[in-house]
Amino acid sequence: MPAGKPGVRQRRRAERLIAAIDAEVGVTPLPSVSQIARDKRDPFRVLVSTIISLRTKDEVTEQASRRLFELADTPEALGQLDVRRVERAIYPAGFYKTKARTLRDISRRLVHEYNGRVPDTIDELLTFKGVGRKTATLVVSLGYGIPAICVDTHVHRISNRLGLVETRNPDETEFALMDLLPRRYWISYNELLVTFGQQVCKPLSPHCSSCPVRRSCRRIGVERHR
Repeated sequence: MPAGKPGVRQRRRAERLIAAIDAEVGVTPLPSVSQIARDKRDPFRVLVSTIISLRTKDEVTEQASRRLFELADTPEALGQLDVRRVERAIYPAGFYKTKARTLRDISRRLVHEYNGRVPDTIDELLTFKGVGRKTATLVVSLGYGIPAICVDTHVHRISNRLGLVETRNPDETEFALMDLLPRRYWISYNELLVTFGQQVCKPLSPHCSSCPVRRSCRRIGVERHR
């Protein structure tokens, strides 16, 4: 992407690509954290399930999160659990032992410093150990409905592959997309590109022959495709 703010033509191209992907792929099934958020919009549930989801498959995340919520679905309740009970509930999520302690520590801090309420700003959420930008943006967007763009590996890879941005890491991608996309797309963009990345625009050998935007995609970084 050229230096400086994106122009009208770039913004229109982005909107056309989003519309074409949405019309063909949509968001089915929903990513696990999104499904949990839609079942019950609760910032704490979004926070917990997002932490569990890191380096963990969607189906494992959803099952582990629901097992844990059966034991404790508030900061007060989770903060009182023995860490081994949390470990057993979220196993086999990746790094489940570390996550169990992180979840309990976050819950206790929420109770002691925030009266059990999850903060609704990215900057405040980032002060919690174990919470990165991906987690913070999902809590703000899915938990509170505040426009924010969550950039994970799918969003970073596909946004660059399409030629919408030219960035080196997810943080740069987030801020570049904030300049490019109208705010009405900010929350849904992650859900759409995660689904698109899982079904079509895979990391290696993407399904370009069946891609709804194959004629407009710049295929940046694609060495082989199907």
